[in-house]
Amino acid sequence: MHPSLLSLSFSNTLPFFSPIKPAKFPFSFQSYYPNRPCRPSVRFRCSALSFVNDACLTHPKQLQKPSPAEVCRTIMELSTTGTISAIAPEGSPVGIGARFVIDTQGTPVLCLKDPGQLFNTSGPSSFHVQEQLELSRSRMRQCTLLGNLKKIDDRLQLKNLRPRWEKKFGEEMDEDLIYVITVDRVLQIEDFEEMVWITSMEYINAKPDPLRDFAVKILYEIEAKHAEDVKRLCSVYFEAQFLVTDAKLAWLDRLGFDLYMYAEEGVFTARIPFPREVTDEKSVKSSFNSMFHLAWEVEKGYVPGIEKVSFLKKIR
Repeated sequence: MHPSLLSLSFSNTLPFFSPIKPAKFPFSFQSYYPNRPCRPSVRFRCSALSFVNDACLTHPKQLQKPSPAEVCRTIMELSTTGTISAIAPEGSPVGIGARFVIDTQGTPVLCLKDPGQLFNTSGPSSFHVQEQLELSRSRMRQCTLLGNLKKIDDRLQLKNLRPRWEKKFGEEMDEDLIYVITVDRVLQIEDFEEMVWITSMEYINAKPDPLRDFAVKILYEIEAKHAEDVKRLCSVYFEAQFLVTDAKLAWLDRLGFDLYMYAEEGVFTARIPFPREVTDEKSVKSSFNSMFHLAWEVEKGYVPGIEKVSFLKKIR
């Protein structure tokens, strides 16, 4: 079966977090290829590298991915709630949930009602945020910002933050309940395994991923209509020694996409870089279309094989 194409037309009728079923997605899928019988399950040729090691993590070509600071900025942009923790008067740590927005430098701005009853509002504190996305599968990305909590009294600063709050929550911001955390450093954790400390300057200077506002929409679209194409990508881009029964995208960003591959031997996670950096919805779809078509041509023997990723990470 020839790969179908992602439509490059656009629609603004669906919001990013709209609970729409994949089958009802608005983007049309066009195909000008003749129909062919569906191929059998993909078989992989695998090297001995089945798990990520330090050498794999530093490979510049095979693991092109955003920096931990960029990941944190993206998580903070997309999230709406987190846990603020500080020390209570008796010396014990206390954590409470809070809604928040961030300013232009990624500083979290929280709405807290009488936090002084629980802990010191002018001392050291931390703010923990976990990725809150529908299609993150079993992936768990989180970040913890360490710094000091303080109340905002600057009316100009509050005025500048008001539109951000109203846009995110659809309601007016209660200026008497607004606090900010000055960021000293950040801890970024990936799947409860990889932990990275980030300096305040690295965090402030990083930019959130440009695809963040429509990434889930594209993942729904691909999952609904391109399951066979995604499995074909696995056979062309990876070296493996097992039979893949299913493959699903976990997330995408400006440099590539993460996916899960399911087999009798377990579930494996891997990453495929885009041919070039993408910055908008049109370039993302164009890259997927070209990769789907190239994988189909390689599978049929019309073009030579391409360089394959030779490592996978088993997650369960």
